Amino acid sequence: MAELLLYHHAQGQTPGFLAFADELRAAGHTVHAPDLYDGNTFAELDDGVGYAKQVGFDTILERGRLAAEGLPNELVYGGFSLGVMPAQMLAQTRPGAKGGLLFSAAFPASEFGGSWPQGVPLQIHMMEADEWALEDLPAARELVETTEGAELFLYPGDRHLFADSSLPDYDEAAATLLEQRVLSFLDNVA
Repeated sequence: MAELLLYHHAQGQTPGFLAFADELRAAGHTVHAPDLYDGNTFAELDDGVGYAKQVGFDTILERGRLAAEGLPNELVYGGFSLGVMPAQMLAQTRPGAKGGLLFSAAFPASEFGGSWPQGVPLQIHMMEADEWALEDLPAARELVETTEGAELFLYPGDRHLFADSSLPDYDEAAATLLEQRVLSFLDNVA
């Protein structure tokens, strides 16, 4: 089974985020889900983004890096929206990465020092009309075009955190399909 370091989105460790991690654990995978927000959660996405800005994105990124210390290098790194930042950084820069799972966001590979590492599988999941992710879609497409075996899954709709069952953005059909694809990915990298 795979070992995954999974980072939460800007609303923090919501019940839906934790439930997603638990679903992966129930399938037999080891999931580390660190809290980058010191226990804070936010009912509204804008409030969570405001908190991240107040703390500083560099601080959030450093907290994500520190969460990986003491864990094996051979991890799958995953993140939802804001959590994509540390997940993608570590997948690209920490030797031994087993894969990357990016949900509702993606950065240009150049943001973290170059290209996606050769031989490290990648899945990106977004809703096709998500206003929050539209600016990230070109980066997602570029990652997929320049990375052998990378996959971009676009789901119909405009919701951002559609896989978080505790939020109004939740889309059960899309979230179920996302989870199936993620479990298949994890089974293949294990």
